Amino acid sequence: MCGRYSFTTPVEAVRRLFGVSGGGNLAPRYNVAPTQAAAVVRLDEKTPPGRLLDHLTWGLVPSWAKDASMAARMINARAETVAEKPAFRNAFRRRRCLVPADGFYEWRAEGGAKQPYYIGFADRRPFAFAGLWEHWMGKDGSEILSFTIVTTEANDLLRPLHPRMPVLLEPEDHARWLDPAADAPGDLLRPYRGQGLGFHAVSRHVNNVRNDDATCIAPLPPAAAPLALPPAQGRLI
Repeated sequence: MCGRYSFTTPVEAVRRLFGVSGGGNLAPRYNVAPTQAAAVVRLDEKTPPGRLLDHLTWGLVPSWAKDASMAARMINARAETVAEKPAFRNAFRRRRCLVPADGFYEWRAEGGAKQPYYIGFADRRPFAFAGLWEHWMGKDGSEILSFTIVTTEANDLLRPLHPRMPVLLEPEDHARWLDPAADAPGDLLRPYRGQGLGFHAVSRHVNNVRNDDATCIAPLPPAAAPLALPPAQGRLI
């Protein structure tokens, strides 16, 4: 699964990479957590469509939901079932989005506790998770725009940490993923095959959602780092 991530890239670099307008002055986020608002890239529903950098709630609320309480259970959509699950299938066909990030976290059971790891690229370049978004309206007229992150089986690098990982999209696949007129691109929902991805152990400071600072992504010093995990190719510095 993917339960926390970071997005600290300056907004101008984000606009260039994703070809978007809007977004304002994005504050660095080191510990984005479920039910919080976070930046996503989606198509403007105007004609002709353009790309928007928007802020949606993490935790998808289906349009048919009676209330918004299920959002916390809908932070991830499994690639294997996303085309069939009632909560996700319409969004998968028509409302796909990109979720900008520059790292994410997984927790590994070690010695009776869970050790957090930070995963990303050694050069800290931003990337996009495959996401879905939805529009929900309550009976009282309240509205929620929300999103979920699609996950798949972990690749060889990350399997020692967790059996699953978020789907990371290559830049050349962004347009196809966003295009609602394109056939549902299920072939993109695969473990990451590229180079340069790595990880390092971080402190449990990240466990508290109120902590949203650079300490969350800082590597543990060698003396404090876990010894049970073999060195990973492309480990972050």
